[in-house]
Amino acid sequence: MDTIEVNNLSPSTKLIYHILLEVKVARLCQLQEMTGLSKRTILYSVKTLSNLRLIEITTCLSDTRQRFYCLKIKI
Repeated sequence: MDTIEVNNLSPSTKLIYHILLEVKVARLCQLQEMTGLSKRTILYSVKTLSNLRLIEITTCLSDTRQRFYCLKIKI
């Protein structure tokens, strides 16, 4: 990600992005545990990162209520 893009993100969105850089794939509850942020803040950050095409949101096949958040691989 460009440093210009990073500077435009909110601190909570930067935190979520850096955690996903580290762990690669996480669920909402895992992100809550790691960051201490509220569910609403995490969902806003995830939506922002998704709109920037930096992460993908995948539905869990065994429990469709859950989502996985992972970084997009750039080639």
